[in-house]
Amino acid sequence: MKCSEKDSADSKESDLARKKLDWSCSLIVASLVGAFGSSFLYGYNLSVVNAPAQYIKSFYNESWERRHGHPIDPDTLTLLWSVTVSIFAIGGLVGTLMVKLIGKVLGRKYTLLVNNGFAISAALLMACSLQAGVFEMLIVGRFIMGVDGGIALSALPMYLNEISPKEIRGSLGQVTAIFICIGVFTGQVLGLPELLGKESTWPYLFGVIAVPAFVQLVSLPFLPESPRYLLFEKHDQAGAEKAFQTFLGKEDVSREVEEVLTESCVQRNVQLVSVLELLRSPLVRWQVFTVVATMACYQLCGLNAIWFYTNSIFGKAGISPEKIPYITLSTGGIETLAAIFSGLVIERLGRRPLLMGGFGLMALFFGILTITLTLQDHAPWIPYLSIVCILAIIASFCSGPGGIPFILTGEFFQQSQRPAAFIIAGTVNWLSNFAVGLLFPFIQESLGTYCFLVFAAICLTGAVYFYFVLPETKNRTQAEISQAFAKRNKAYPPENTDSAASDTKVTRRPEPDPASTLDNYVKNGVI
Repeated sequence: MKCSEKDSADSKESDLARKKLDWSCSLIVASLVGAFGSSFLYGYNLSVVNAPAQYIKSFYNESWERRHGHPIDPDTLTLLWSVTVSIFAIGGLVGTLMVKLIGKVLGRKYTLLVNNGFAISAALLMACSLQAGVFEMLIVGRFIMGVDGGIALSALPMYLNEISPKEIRGSLGQVTAIFICIGVFTGQVLGLPELLGKESTWPYLFGVIAVPAFVQLVSLPFLPESPRYLLFEKHDQAGAEKAFQTFLGKEDVSREVEEVLTESCVQRNVQLVSVLELLRSPLVRWQVFTVVATMACYQLCGLNAIWFYTNSIFGKAGISPEKIPYITLSTGGIETLAAIFSGLVIERLGRRPLLMGGFGLMALFFGILTITLTLQDHAPWIPYLSIVCILAIIASFCSGPGGIPFILTGEFFQQSQRPAAFIIAGTVNWLSNFAVGLLFPFIQESLGTYCFLVFAAICLTGAVYFYFVLPETKNRTQAEISQAFAKRNKAYPPENTDSAASDTKVTRRPEPDPASTLDNYVKNGVI
């Protein structure tokens, strides 16, 4: 009994030591630098248009009057403003569709590096728009910034997924969500009237975008490319070994290299899968459905409506205009803390509970928010309850749904399928983002205080779907995750083939999965 207890203690110490080794300095730096120049900018651009909205509209009106000799029509101004907000998502869709081609030629790291060119050029266009007196420069800059976001939100999660050990894959993946939240918060802070949120300085809010892009541009070249990309697509074993050694912080990486080589042998005759092939494959049918569901809920759950139009929501809640920027600031702080909390607990609780719980709580608080906005004139304290509901919605979102969709997209699919999967996920993500940004002002105008019931229904539907369909992926290999979906797909990978969508031949009875078997060999030290 004592020996058993001693073995158990030794095992715990060994697990703790391994987790410490997993978080190497290079891994931390790669995730921080990658996220700062990528997902941070996405979050920043979600919130940066909020504070200077009235000054931008005035700029549009002045430019229009100077050109046409009369003030702009209010409906035209509303349309121009909606386009300014939502064209960011159209650019994101374009960027998403570019990722597969760029990523195949340049790899994950150099895709992120080249992407900084879009951010810097967009920053220059938007920062100079007021001085040039051309409002189209701001709109075009927002579009180019969307292209940057579309590339970043596909390339960054792939990069982080491929450089991290599976034991910390979820926590490292949450870095994407954490920096989105930090970006939102930074946009809110810099948008305060005491800083850059003034009529004379609002263009500098957009010029700031160049700083994170420049930091990534000068830092990321000193870090390795994804070792999985080097082995699978470049067949550079020496480079992959060196990358593994850098990211894992140890000399002996033979096991990691052998595991990837084994998977590479299984997939040696498989080319990168196209989007159409992935959509047609019965082997990953429910994985694709689930990615589409997570990304659709991620955008359609209503949080972007709060990010884009926080000031108007708080104004309708009865908050005085001078207090709104500071209350808006609290939303960014809450979401950052919630995202950090999620990163700390995701490897303990798992993806599934955080995703279901987050969407379930959002549905509840959206319902309460509808009641408080409807009754806000009945008591002076009710508007403040509305603020509490908004903060609770944000915390619920960032504690799970805010980052997990990007993690799941990387975990569900094999190397040959992953770029196509991220194109599908990104397309759904950005189209949904565009729909919310463009339609929410009109939905709010038509439905009034009941507009948030639409988002409550979407969140509740998502929570129910994930309860019945989503398996837990925490600390599981891709082969094990595929097996968890196999029964629902009613299709099993045939022997000696990769479960890539390019192979249309499937069997309808369970057979030994080679990737799973090889994973077991690796675990047992047979290889």
